[in-house]
Amino acid sequence: MTSPSTPKLCFLADDRAEAREACQRLVQRYGEVAEIDADVLVALGGDGFMLETLHRHLPAAKPIYGMNLGSVGFLMNDYDEEELPQRVAGADRTVIYPLVMRAVCRDGRAVEALAINEVS
Repeated sequence: MTSPSTPKLCFLADDRAEAREACQRLVQRYGEVAEIDADVLVALGGDGFMLETLHRHLPAAKPIYGMNLGSVGFLMNDYDEEELPQRVAGADRTVIYPLVMRAVCRDGRAVEALAINEVS
């Protein structure tokens, strides 16, 4: 059961077995709400999964709290199951301003996309 100060969480995991298993444990321990109803999305994986999650959820503008269960985790918090709602609620917020990439293809077609960390 959540209190007004406890964020409603939705857990998202990458395809790695470790992340999927952690996701199941966290859902059993803290419960879960649907993405649409969540105050915070918790991404379980590495930097690649965090970037995918950020891209996929840009329109919703929901906070995403990442925990490292991948091979690279520069963008992620350390994985820890203890006191997760309190850590999420107390986390520093960082606003991300995606880059807008505009390109013209050889056939003259214009393409536009959002980039979080790089454009190539």
